[in-house]
Amino acid sequence: MANSNTYLTTPTKTPSSRRIPQSQSKMQTQSHDPINSESRSRFEAYNRLQAAAVAFGEKLPIPEIVAIGGQSDGKSSLLEALLGFRFNVREVEMGTRRPLILQMVHDLSALEPRCRFQDEDSEEYGSTIVSATAVADVIRSRTEALLRKTKTAVSPKPIVMRAEYAHCPNLTIIDTPGFVLKAKKGEPETTPDEILSMVKSLASPPHRILLFLQQSSVEWCSSLWLDAVREIDSSFRRTIVVVSKFDNRLKEFSDRGEVDRYLSASGYLGENTRPYFVALPKDRSTVSNEEFRRQISQVDTEVIRHLREGVKGGFDEEKFRSYVGFGSLRDFLESELQKRYKDAAPATLALLEQRCSEVTDDMLRMDMKIKATSDVAHLRKAAMLHTASISNHVGALIDGAANPAPEQWGKTTEEERGESGIGSWPGVSLDIKPPNAVLKLYGGAAFERVIHEFRCAAYSIECPPVSREKVANILLAHAGRGGGRGVTEASAEIARTAARSWLAPLLDTACDRLAFVLGSLFEIALERNLNQNSEYEKKTENMDGYVGFHAALRNCYSRFVKNLAKQCKQLVRHHLDSVTSPYSMACYENDYHQGGAFGSYYKPNQASGGGSFCFELSDTGGDEPMKDQENIPPEKSNGQETTPGKGGETHITVPETPSPDQPCEIVYGLVKKEIGNGHENGGGARKRVARMAGHRNMEPLRIQNGGGGVLFGNADNGLRSSSAYSEICSSAAQHFARIREVLVERSVTSTLNSGFLTPCRDRLVVALGLDLFAVNDDKFMDMFVAPGAIDVLQNERQQLQKRQKILQSCLTEFKTVARSL
Repeated sequence: MANSNTYLTTPTKTPSSRRIPQSQSKMQTQSHDPINSESRSRFEAYNRLQAAAVAFGEKLPIPEIVAIGGQSDGKSSLLEALLGFRFNVREVEMGTRRPLILQMVHDLSALEPRCRFQDEDSEEYGSTIVSATAVADVIRSRTEALLRKTKTAVSPKPIVMRAEYAHCPNLTIIDTPGFVLKAKKGEPETTPDEILSMVKSLASPPHRILLFLQQSSVEWCSSLWLDAVREIDSSFRRTIVVVSKFDNRLKEFSDRGEVDRYLSASGYLGENTRPYFVALPKDRSTVSNEEFRRQISQVDTEVIRHLREGVKGGFDEEKFRSYVGFGSLRDFLESELQKRYKDAAPATLALLEQRCSEVTDDMLRMDMKIKATSDVAHLRKAAMLHTASISNHVGALIDGAANPAPEQWGKTTEEERGESGIGSWPGVSLDIKPPNAVLKLYGGAAFERVIHEFRCAAYSIECPPVSREKVANILLAHAGRGGGRGVTEASAEIARTAARSWLAPLLDTACDRLAFVLGSLFEIALERNLNQNSEYEKKTENMDGYVGFHAALRNCYSRFVKNLAKQCKQLVRHHLDSVTSPYSMACYENDYHQGGAFGSYYKPNQASGGGSFCFELSDTGGDEPMKDQENIPPEKSNGQETTPGKGGETHITVPETPSPDQPCEIVYGLVKKEIGNGHENGGGARKRVARMAGHRNMEPLRIQNGGGGVLFGNADNGLRSSSAYSEICSSAAQHFARIREVLVERSVTSTLNSGFLTPCRDRLVVALGLDLFAVNDDKFMDMFVAPGAIDVLQNERQQLQKRQKILQSCLTEFKTVARSL
């Protein structure tokens, strides 16, 4: 047998694996049988292949025995009996933590057990351990270290232990965590479910044999875990059922009929399933290995004697004798595994040849990649193709794609807000929930959702309240220059100022959110490119190992998106400045003032006499003390009108704002106030002012001297009119709504689309190419010879080389085994 690793070599021969009970002396006298030598070769070859599979994560259909059962059903005691020595495995409680692969090798020269553990991340085995206590300590320490690292209660990663001993069979068993109903103190409540899921995963591959243990005190009809076994192997075709602690049941049998019915287990396991009945020593005191094996043999003898002599009529020995006793089970397991090894050898040989060929191809590609690090032209071509592919995938994601899965790679609106660090929209107290907010979207769909969210946020902002002092400062300045448009100019200026203050932060936030959406596409494009290369046999060269290049590509893409966001902020700010320009407002004012309220109020007036020219903006009469009346709108009217917006679009709710014919109280919803005039002609009853919105045809504004006050309306007609402050608030709200509509519907949306999406479709590959490739060769090569890039490639090659070596060694051994079959 070819064997390049001497640490796995055990040159002694194995005993016969015939399915009949054998004594220790028979095992030794038959150890030089040529048939056993062939079995030993197969066993060693599969053990080496199993070690390679564990080390390199290979999924190979190696015949294996998987022991499953409840935590107290005797799996650990059975393992010790098979090994032929005790190492306190039950005290380690490994069955509740990690699987243990026990590779038992029958070696006549090993008069004492020689145990070695496979390194956690290698196919190498450590030094020999002789002490049983040290074996238990290694299992415990490895288990605790891995669970601390993974922060879990159980782990599917197995511990591999090779035990060479003169008194153990050639057998490999995977011991799994025992089923439990309730988690132990200090463990997560989900531990039982995690154990059940892990055991099912380990036992599900069809090439594995299930060794299911259950205590004899449990009736088949009330078995807790029999249904779990049926879910894995419904017909029990690859399941060996073992009834443990059989000696506890013996005293319940009185005649042959009872014994035979119990041993047949008819009605529960099927006609072709025969369980094994095993009893092991109960004494857990410290004894020598030789005494332990003597006790096992003695228990087998006592069980058979009781069935023959302690039960009336005995039992059907011809039918059931080969299924009673630990010795029978051990011989059957060894022979069954060898039979499976022999049957699987041709398929295993073919699979090994395929894997060796694949690894050889991977080695060639890796060598070419390492060689290419010095070939500038080749690297430029490969890097350009990779960059173009990523750019194309970004464009495809923007245009609409569902690959990779949006459920995994997409984000909800709340996730976008959280991960971008932007949070809520500035100045908006409402929680904006655009349509499809709970769906995980990316690319163009996520972009459109943010646009819609921006529109909802913009329409939720109204013209903010303005103090009377601010209105007075603006209005009186315009009135002092003469003309009849003082109120109109004041309201327009207030609306322009409010739009610049409240809408500008929204525009910046929209650009930042959209930049985050586009920035997230880079990772998705990488995944999409990887999937496409896998499906189409790698159209482009694999660039995974070039760490420096990938970092540079990522930085260039991020820089490109940031520049787009900066440019878009400037563009939308320009639109905001344009729409809030006094010249731009003139065209809107025509809509409001042609025959409207303001056009009939104001006429050119000259102040006469020595009195000062002013509008009375206070809302108090001469008889009441002055109160804080800032931001108090006028009383309500019945008419309402919605803000001018996009006609026919029902998916955006536009908050109501008053028309020029209504007071601004409907916008703010505050308390109705009666606004009085000053005393006229030295005293008299207080005059109430009629609302301007309800009376368009009012008398021209009359300016009085002497009293120092300027009043609205004619005091003689008895009508009530609203104050100039009310009209300015109402008009400002109208102007603000118009500015908002023009900005959102006519300017910003199209600008954001053309400013973000069009460059990503048309200019991304050019921009990335200029940044990455429009440099001299020395600077270009810095991306590929940067610290870490070559090291990663060399490490990958070393791993491939080790994998190739071990698989090639296994292939050589299996060819030798195949020739002897």
